Amino acid sequence: MKKLHFDYYMQLAYSEQVQKCHFTIKCIPQSGDRQKIEEINIEIEPKDSLEKGVDSFGNQILFGNVMEEHDRFFFHITGNVHTGLADSEPMGNENILGVYRYPYGLTVPGKCLRAYFESLNLSQEQSAYEKGIFLMHKLYEDFSYEKNVTGVDTTAEEAWQLGKGVCQDYAHILIVLCRLAGIPARYVAGMLIGEGYSHAWVEILSEDRWYGLDPTNDCIVTDSHIKIGIGRDAADCMINKGVMTGGGQQTQDIHVTVTELPEAGENMS
Repeated sequence: MKKLHFDYYMQLAYSEQVQKCHFTIKCIPQSGDRQKIEEINIEIEPKDSLEKGVDSFGNQILFGNVMEEHDRFFFHITGNVHTGLADSEPMGNENILGVYRYPYGLTVPGKCLRAYFESLNLSQEQSAYEKGIFLMHKLYEDFSYEKNVTGVDTTAEEAWQLGKGVCQDYAHILIVLCRLAGIPARYVAGMLIGEGYSHAWVEILSEDRWYGLDPTNDCIVTDSHIKIGIGRDAADCMINKGVMTGGGQQTQDIHVTVTELPEAGENMS
């Protein structure tokens, strides 16, 4: 178990004034069996109104409006999270389970991914968990990490044909493989100890429990991971969405830091 502090900052700068915008932010971790949120601090500028809600996947949402002209928009969310409290989470709402069983959006397999799956021998693996671990190891062996070769709209099939990508691509491909094996699998957006950007991994259902697998690092999700949101693919977990009038060209600056904090009475020196 660990106590982690996270700091998520995103700024959008516009070449022209934005007259008005409507935004949605999904960047609030929630408590569950595996992690417990101790505190959350939220700063958003500019904003005229701000509301909280929950989407159909159970992710916490901030949504609001900016009705005055502005040339930048930023949000800064910080908090403390106790992680590693359990190795899995309960199945939850059984009625929504079907959406994690079948191809959707960026996780629709094409010929190449189907052929790769057919080439794998899963006959020795008994449980869904064991099959998921096997598929993760194989993906790690046969796919390479490289930045700036894929984008937010790259499908699992496209990334697989390239043979390289980032954490989003690893997660999408593993989801495809698991679903082809009959294992419900869902996309997870989150953060990992360190400095840089957000992270992505996969949760698979085995014996009515969700287990986290991090294919980018070829490991089981540990107390170094903070979970933000879940969905069928990355599009369901987008941190920031918006509709605006004006703005011209925009640039985006994102910085994410996760550090370990000492527990009460513990000396980290």
